[in-house]
Amino acid sequence: MALKILIVDDSEVDLRKLQLIIENAGHLALPVNSAALALSSAKSDKPDLILMDVTMPIMDGFAATRKLKADDATKGIPVVFVTSRNQKADIAWGHMLGAKGFVVKPYSKEQILEQLLH
Repeated sequence: MALKILIVDDSEVDLRKLQLIIENAGHLALPVNSAALALSSAKSDKPDLILMDVTMPIMDGFAATRKLKADDATKGIPVVFVTSRNQKADIAWGHMLGAKGFVVKPYSKEQILEQLLH
């Protein structure tokens, strides 16, 4: 069954790379380049999963995930952080926010696809 995956990253290169991985696996990719767009897209598009970068301008991925988890319309959507931040504190904070997974950049195609299976 094809999944609808919201991809959130301010890097055009990372957005395209993740989009290709998702689409080549037969899923629908919904790429957005800011946390604000992620919040509105999560409500309107109702994705099955969100791949969220952490380090973004204006609102970071942690703040966006807090908002998603606080909203009844989006709190059930699983979030996987895909980020270059790999300190134990970052990973712990991500899990405290309710993230279902944490993938550190640079990542492999297999690491991303593995997140879709759980």
